[in-house]
Amino acid sequence: MTPTIKLNTGYDMPIVGFGLWKVNNDTCADQVYEAIKAGYRLFDGACGKQLSHPLSFLSLERKENLTSSPNFTDYGNEVEAGQGVARAIKEGIVKREELFIVSKLWNSFHDGERVEPICRKQLADWGVDYFDLYIVHFPVALKYVDPAVRYPPGWSYADDDKIVHSTASIQETWSAMETLVDQKLARSIGVSNFSAQLLMDLLRYARVRPATLQIEHHPYLTQPRLVKYATQHGLAVTAYSSFGPLSFLELQVPNAENCPPLFEHDVVKAVAEKHGKTPAQVLLRWATQRGIAVIPKSNNPTRLAQNLDVVGFELEQAEIDSISALDRGLRFNDPVGYGMDVPIF
Repeated sequence: MTPTIKLNTGYDMPIVGFGLWKVNNDTCADQVYEAIKAGYRLFDGACGKQLSHPLSFLSLERKENLTSSPNFTDYGNEVEAGQGVARAIKEGIVKREELFIVSKLWNSFHDGERVEPICRKQLADWGVDYFDLYIVHFPVALKYVDPAVRYPPGWSYADDDKIVHSTASIQETWSAMETLVDQKLARSIGVSNFSAQLLMDLLRYARVRPATLQIEHHPYLTQPRLVKYATQHGLAVTAYSSFGPLSFLELQVPNAENCPPLFEHDVVKAVAEKHGKTPAQVLLRWATQRGIAVIPKSNNPTRLAQNLDVVGFELEQAEIDSISALDRGLRFNDPVGYGMDVPIF
């Protein structure tokens, strides 16, 4: 069994989960099913797409230089993920109550009256009655787009790629999130991509405190003050993009193209060789040993198992410190990096 983190709501969250970002729709159901068979119990999904029209935000030069397919997969795979879950439950591999299913509120549903309807739609897509954790994806409120018009939504309001903001405040959105707990649509609620300042504000008026903070966190972006603040105030921290630039190379994010891959970094490789582990396992253990949850993904059965097996060995404090010292303040998942004027960080 994967170790868990006790949330401030009293529920246990697995410290290692399976992230659904960039899992292709045509393979998602099988990948979720196989991950459950391999022992994964937490699945981290979302309805929104980080880029609604990925290429349109890029400069002409970057478009022309793309070497991989321009049809980037983001999220938008909750129906397929639910199919994988349903298959595993039907075959008796797992029970619903043994799973920890996470989804997120996209930017275009921040208006208070939009929160419950979209949560119910996402629950229907997953084929479940409740989310174990439902998260505000970004601290950005965008103008509502009817799911009947376009779903999953993206950053732009229409095909002209224009970003149109909503007037919804975080307090309005959070108040609606709290009603999801009241109605038992979500057992816990949390936030993602929030700064310490936004957490300070949220904690002043939250009737239901956020249970988790999900952030980009890897050795090139350690964010120690944010992590410390969140944990001191009872929020569990989940790291996404634990392998740093790897997931962003195909998007040609400048920071990702101009730094050494963490898997090939001498410090990480040396620690991996000493413990007889892969660099990926070391990077995940660097986080989990410090109480930070991780949500890697893989469609390779061997790596799938390896990513889950990251709590059975201990790094020395000096090794943790040496990896943490790689911090360069490099953020890869930043709307500005995709050419959007949304400077949230």
